[in-house]
Amino acid sequence: MTEATTTDLRSIPFQTADGGTATLADYGDQVVLVVNVASRCGLTPQYEQLEQLQRAYADRGFTVLGFPCNQFMGQEPGSMDEILEYCATTWGVTFPVFDKVKVNGGKAAPLYKSLKQTRDEDGKKGPVRWNFEKFVVTPGGGIHRFRPQTKPDDPAIVEVIEANLSR
Repeated sequence: MTEATTTDLRSIPFQTADGGTATLADYGDQVVLVVNVASRCGLTPQYEQLEQLQRAYADRGFTVLGFPCNQFMGQEPGSMDEILEYCATTWGVTFPVFDKVKVNGGKAAPLYKSLKQTRDEDGKKGPVRWNFEKFVVTPGGGIHRFRPQTKPDDPAIVEVIEANLSR
């Protein structure tokens, strides 16, 4: 995987589901997997693998951060309450799910504007292609980008997570 680094990424604010503000710095030296999620997408079953990663590695310094996005064919139309309920009851999600974001275009969330500068495994950067695009951010600021079709439990993603866990 191509790895890019940025020093400012950890300080970019984003909105929590309840209207508060958070940053990646709030997660200390954890490895975080940032993913734009949607409830009505053909890739929605990836929630199951995301939750499996969360449960497998949370106690070793890892967390998934889910960002609902309705930019791709309106596949996340619900309110935040509806999204949170769906994630919890359908997939048993325990990882943080944040406020809806735009990932592409002029109104893209600042976090995603920065993440999109990272090149994927083919050396390409730029727009998020679809729901469930993944960015693994390491404690040192390294970023590894995985396109939507790459499942969360793909060996390449697991390898990056395991190589950067604090314990």
